[in-house]
Amino acid sequence: MPFQIRSMGIYMVVDTTVGLILMWDKKTSIFIKLSPSFQGHVCGLCGNYDGNGNNDFTTRSQSVVGNVLEFANSWKVSSTCPNANQTKDPCTANPYRKSWAQKQCSIITSEVFAKCHSQVEPNEYYQACVDDACACDTGGDCECFCTAVAAYAQACNELDICISWRTPSICPLFCDYYNPQGECEWHYKPCGAPCMKTCNNPSGKCLHELRGLEGKYNYAYIILFIKKIKE
Repeated sequence: MPFQIRSMGIYMVVDTTVGLILMWDKKTSIFIKLSPSFQGHVCGLCGNYDGNGNNDFTTRSQSVVGNVLEFANSWKVSSTCPNANQTKDPCTANPYRKSWAQKQCSIITSEVFAKCHSQVEPNEYYQACVDDACACDTGGDCECFCTAVAAYAQACNELDICISWRTPSICPLFCDYYNPQGECEWHYKPCGAPCMKTCNNPSGKCLHELRGLEGKYNYAYIILFIKKIKE
């Protein structure tokens, strides 16, 4: 299966000719994308990709269940693997983090993302953010929060709703650090080009274009990409 690996913003992208794309933020999030040709032809923990979210919890025996543990345990690769057990609510387990998590994650339901709310339901992302922020109590707590907000921002970006949500005090990305002295090549962009020249993709050709990946981009490469489009 021929594939291409490239860096796009904060993501490492593995792009394949069969229409499977993996995106990793090099931290705690991974995204799996499939081409439309896979619709209704896959199954497992990521659902069956038939456009109906109500039957995503379909077990290996093709039963639709409401319990996430029953669903997940049905897809064990080996019967010798122990079943996953119900875990305690992270904010109940770490009550001292609850108010901080709720305050920080409220950015998802705030005016910052207002123009996206009607297109991407924010409440599920908000709750996932709170859970993650409460659970990360052994270091990297801000990273868990930032990754959760970035996941909502990416969902918005994919619908061409570009949100510039990072600030010097909220999950900053200091791209200027990567600039050579006296030069200004690297810049943060909340929504980058769908395909461009990079160090590990010098041709500037991509198997599939990806919308609006945020992160640090080399300004010199962006200029070359724009010129190529105009030609």
